[in-house]
Parts: sequence; C-alpha cells; structure tokens
Amino acid sequence: MRPECMHKLRLAADSGQNPGFDFLQECWNDDPTVQIMIKKLLVKFPQWSIVCVDGALMKWNE
Repeated sequence: MRPECMHKLRLAADSGQNPGFDFLQECWNDDPTVQIMIKKLLVKFPQWSIVCVDGALMKWNE
C-alpha cells in the first residue's frame, strides 16, 4: 500500500486535490512515515476540512 499511497499523496500535494478522508485515514493507519506527509498536506490545504487531533484524523465539521 505504501508506494501507492505515497504516489497519490504527492499528486495531492502538487494539485491541491483532496484524495478523500477515507484514503487519508487508510494511509494514516498504514505507516507512521506517511503520517508526517499527511500532516504537512493538512497544513497546506486547510480547505479540505481535515485535522489531526490527538494522533487521529478527523473531519473538521464533526
């Protein structure tokens, strides 16, 4: 899963297109290294309305 996840996250970083909460959650649980990349994306794209709270991803409107 990691190579696919990393590729899709890089595309999201370049395009700004949200890969989806479910995909981010799956990657988040898969690899701690990927968590760092996801955190950077969430800071870069706050319009996605996804945040990291106490080590877990959450949709902002929840």
